[in-house]
Amino acid sequence: MGENRLVYMDHAATTFIKQEVVETMLPFLKDHFGNPSSLYSIGREGKEAVETAREKLAKALGASPEEIYFTSGGTESDNWAVKGTAFARRKKGKHIITIPIEHHAVLYPCKYLETKGFDVTYLPVDEYGLVDPAELEAAIREDTILISVMYANNEIGTIEPILEIGKVAGEHGVPFHTDAVQAIGNFSLDLKGKDRDVNMLSLSAHKFYGPKGIGALYIREGTEIDSYIHGGAQEKRKRAGTENVAGIAGMGKAIELATANIEKHAEKIRKMRDRLRKGIMEIPHCRLNGHPERRLPGNLNFSFEYIEGESLLLMLDQMGICSSTGSACSSGSLDPSHVLSAIGVPPEIAQGSLRLTLGDANTEEDVDYVLEVLPQVVEKLRAISPFYKPSDVCEK
Repeated sequence: MGENRLVYMDHAATTFIKQEVVETMLPFLKDHFGNPSSLYSIGREGKEAVETAREKLAKALGASPEEIYFTSGGTESDNWAVKGTAFARRKKGKHIITIPIEHHAVLYPCKYLETKGFDVTYLPVDEYGLVDPAELEAAIREDTILISVMYANNEIGTIEPILEIGKVAGEHGVPFHTDAVQAIGNFSLDLKGKDRDVNMLSLSAHKFYGPKGIGALYIREGTEIDSYIHGGAQEKRKRAGTENVAGIAGMGKAIELATANIEKHAEKIRKMRDRLRKGIMEIPHCRLNGHPERRLPGNLNFSFEYIEGESLLLMLDQMGICSSTGSACSSGSLDPSHVLSAIGVPPEIAQGSLRLTLGDANTEEDVDYVLEVLPQVVEKLRAISPFYKPSDVCEK
C-alpha cells in the first residue's frame, strides 16, 4: 500500500526547498560566483545579494539589518549566543539560566561552560513543558549574565511564555536569548514591538523551506557578545569566513515567503493537525505530549504504550510515512528523549513516542492515509508485546 506513496510528516526536522528559493539561489551557484569581499563586478553582485537578504530577514523579524548576522545554521547561532555572551560578560558574573527541554545546541554549550567555571541553573518545566516566569525571576541572581529559553519546543511543540520571560529579563537587566528555529513561519515576530525584550534570536533556513547549512543570529544593538569565528572581516568582524552567498540569498527568499499570509497558512496547518490529533486519540493506550493548545500549529507528539518508537517508525516508513521519535539531531540514540523525561513521562512510555509535524507538503488526503495506517501499525506491534492488555483510550 505504501510502495508508491510518500507522506512527509517530519517538517520539524527539515523542509523541502521551495522552487522560488531554488531559482533565487541558482545564479549564485553558476554565473554570479564572485567572492562578496572582492571589488570587481561579480563580487559586488554577491555582496549586494547578501545585503538584500539581510534586509529581508530584518523586515520579517522587525529588526534592523545591522542586527542580523549570518551563520551556518541554528546550532552555530545557539552556540554563539550562549558561549559568546558568557565569555563577553564573565567579569560581571558566571550564572546562566535555561530549561532542561532546550535543544542540545543550547544544553551542550551550557554543559561545556560548566567545565569552565560557569554555574548553570536548569529551571524545571511543568507536565506540558512550560517554564514559570515567576520561578525564573526568583532564580535570577546578582551574577546572572544570561537567560536562554526557546520560543517553541522542537519535540513536543509547546510554546514558552516568551513575552513574560523577556519582560522579567529586561527588568533585571539580564540579556535574553531565544532559540526561535521552530517559530519562524508559524507566527509573527516583532523584535521592535512585542518581542522587544529579546536580545538574541536564533533561526535556521531549512526549517522554513530554505536551504540547509545557513542560519542567522539576531543580536540586538548594544548586546555584549564575543566574536565567534576569527579570521576575515565578514559580518562586522564577528563571524569570519567567506559568505555562503547562494544559501544567504535562498534564506532571504525563504523567510519572505514564510512570513507572507502567515496567519492564514498557520490556520490551514492547524486544522489538519487537529483532525489528525482527534483520530489518533482514538487509539488505546496513548497520550499526547506537550500542551494541548499552546503548541506549534503543525506539531503532534504522542507516546504509545507497549511498543518501541523505532519499530513504529520503521513500519510507518515501509508504508510511505516519514515521521520521527523526536529531535532529528538525536536520532539513533537509545536514551529516552530528554524532553519527555523533563516533563515526567516514564521511560517505558517515552520509548514509544512518535512525532508528526505537518507543513506545506501535506494535504487532507495525507491525514486520511495516516489515520488509516497508524492504528493498524500500532495494533501489529502490540500483538507481539507480552505486556499489552487491550483497554482504555488515549489520555488527555
